[in-house]
Formats: sequence, structure tokens, C-alpha cells
Amino acid sequence: MPDSSVHEALKFVGSIQLPEPFSELERAETVPFDFDAARNQAAIVGSEIVSFVRGVKEERRRDVVNATLLAQLAADRRVGDPTDLFAWYDTYFDVLTNTGWVVQTKQFIDHAEHSQDLHAHEAVLRIATSLLGPGTAALQVIQTTLDALAKMDRDSPWITLFDRESQRASSARFQVTLAEQGADDQFLVTLMAFALTAQANLTQVLFFKFRSNEVKLRHSSGRLSVNETVLDAVRELIESKLGKRSSAFVRSLPDLD
Repeated sequence: MPDSSVHEALKFVGSIQLPEPFSELERAETVPFDFDAARNQAAIVGSEIVSFVRGVKEERRRDVVNATLLAQLAADRRVGDPTDLFAWYDTYFDVLTNTGWVVQTKQFIDHAEHSQDLHAHEAVLRIATSLLGPGTAALQVIQTTLDALAKMDRDSPWITLFDRESQRASSARFQVTLAEQGADDQFLVTLMAFALTAQANLTQVLFFKFRSNEVKLRHSSGRLSVNETVLDAVRELIESKLGKRSSAFVRSLPDLD
């Protein structure tokens, strides 16, 4: 990979502006994420649910968390209207593609809901099944992650963080990301991005039951590949840019195994 690509990525990361830190988040008691390649793990990263299949290296787990958080915070800063979901996603994907991630698709399509009621987590599972295949270990990790969230009290720190970062009155956007090691030790990332608009205010966006004719759900999903040269070059700069925000916006979920 030409040195110019690394130079441009470093320049891009250096130019990113992030929101001012929130004092209440900095004071929040947080538990560091203990990345462990030997375990299935999951975390809430702002408005993103990130899951890791056993075998993904600790360094790559950290890369996914930091890259997705950087993309979210940059979008928060750049897009003044929090209800402008697709402008937000334009920035989110722009950050990923300029920091070593090759995003294959950014196009949002309408979700076809055949039942009268809509649960967002059920839509997530249907889309994940089409991407990962039924009965796969990767799909099971997503299912286990969503099950763990469903069992949590609505006031738990995981749900509080996710709801705060994903919901804006009658609109919401969130992402579900899964990282796994494929054949020949290939690092694979599946990303599903969701945008919801409703006729009334949204609450508990993942598990609240909506009338399907009152909510519009769009999604964009696909596989991400990695430019390892660029990703390795920007790693330390991204970590430095995030600073204390990593602990404020990341909550590791209880063990999935």
C-alpha cells in the first residue's frame, strides 16, 4: 500500500473534530473492557452493539471499538440536526472508509415487515441470518448478545447508554457489528446500520413493540474488509484522539459463554 494512503489517513484522523467531553460521563464509574481473544464477547459502544466471536485477536477487538466510536462521535459533532439520520450516517461511514475500513455498501433500503407489529431486535436477527447464514456460530453470538440485553433492567448502564446515544424523539439510529475470524485467518466484520422514524416518540427502541404502519425502518448491511497497513498506522492516533471518551461511551456486556 503506498505511503500516501497512510499519510492521508493520519491527516484525516488528525483533522477530525469531536464533541466536547461531557463532565457527567467522565465522572461515571466505568469498568475497562478486558479484551479476550479466547471468549465470545460483546459491548455497547455508544449507539452500536458490537460482538466478537471467539478467536478474534485482542488488538482487532480494540480496533473495532475505537473505530466505531470515533465514527459516531465525529458524526455527532459534524451533523447539527440529530434527527437527520442519513447525514449522520454519511459522516459515520466516511470516517470508517478513511481509517482503514473498506465499506462495501452504504445504501439504505426499506425493511419489509410482514407482521402487524415490529420489534427492532427481530428485524436485526432476520437481517443477520440472511448475511451470516442460519445456525452459524457468528449468528449465535448476535442472538446471545440480544438475549442478554433483553434480560437487562431498563435502567441498567448498558441500556441507558444505548438509548441515550441511539434515540432522538421520534427517530433513532443504531448499528449492530460482528467481528469474526474467517477461513485462512481472515478478519471479517459484518455491519448492520438501522434508521427508524416514527409517528410518535420512540422508547426502548430495540425491544418496544411498534405498530408496523406507524414506524419506518431502513437498513444498510454488508461485510467490511480491512486495509491492515492503514489501520495499524492510525491505531495510536485514534486512541489518543478518543482519550477518556472510550471509557465513557463503552460498556462491556456480561460474558456470553
